[in-house]
Amino acid sequence: MRNTRLRKLLVSIALCSLFMLPSAPAWAQAYPSRTVTLVCPFPPGGSADIMARLVATKLAEALGATVIVENKAGGGSATGSNYVAKAKPDGHTLLLLTGAYPVQAALTLNPQFDPLRDIAMVSLITSYPFFINVVADAPYRTVAELIVSARANPGKLNYSSSGVGSIHHLSSELFNAMAGTEMVHIPTRGGNVAMTELLAGRIDVLFEAPTLALPFIKSGKLRALAVTSGKRWKALPEVPVVADSLPGYEVSSFIGVGAPAGTPEPVIARLNRELRRIVDAPDTARRLSELGGEPHASTPEEMQRYVEHELRRWSNVIETRRIERQ
Repeated sequence: MRNTRLRKLLVSIALCSLFMLPSAPAWAQAYPSRTVTLVCPFPPGGSADIMARLVATKLAEALGATVIVENKAGGGSATGSNYVAKAKPDGHTLLLLTGAYPVQAALTLNPQFDPLRDIAMVSLITSYPFFINVVADAPYRTVAELIVSARANPGKLNYSSSGVGSIHHLSSELFNAMAGTEMVHIPTRGGNVAMTELLAGRIDVLFEAPTLALPFIKSGKLRALAVTSGKRWKALPEVPVVADSLPGYEVSSFIGVGAPAGTPEPVIARLNRELRRIVDAPDTARRLSELGGEPHASTPEEMQRYVEHELRRWSNVIETRRIERQ
């Protein structure tokens, strides 16, 4: 008799707890309940930071909440990514993912988090190529001439990047591998620093996104030798693709949004829905185009597959070029 009463009591408690849990619509309606932080894993002023502030502004309007950008630079994006991976999974801390995310994951010897399991993918935002940039008075005017010069002077030409393990770094190393050149890597702390070094003539070549490079190309301070995409970039159709001189070479980067693993599915769904609307809006698409990107929204599952593919790709480059994992 006593056991029967105990069982009834436990069932009652369980039922009460069940009814007290918020439903999926309640989760979505209650979110967000405070300021949302979008972590940018790079310093202010670079192309990733510019994209982060665009996304934050649009997401704030869509959610009807304050969305701030917090720069947590370091480790080629690892510092900011690790911070978000360990944040409370309630949708109030988000991560701006860039092409550096799978690159850094491939390069890290002892990762502090699992890049495919500890970050929940929300949506891609945009994809974009790089320009191979030199100063306006550089002695080479084409990629073919750059390759000839680099082959004739192994270890003499150099290139910069936003840091070891950045996609700029590995894109350049992929170029070295395919072109049979040995340009030397000079890492900096952020894409804007690398750009400053190029403009000052202290480095020879810079693979950089249109977001940062385009103003200097249009002003005549830089010469774009080629674009790394599979086809010519519509805003600068006169610039050839790298593959014209180096068949098979093609690199694009991306911007996307992620959240800590375990973030409630209704919150992920709400964020995905809002981000897809943002990317589809004509004014956003126009701004992304001005910054050098193509609108590229996705489902969380599509973004997951894309990141997995990029991780495998850059792992192969690291092995081919014998780049030391950090």
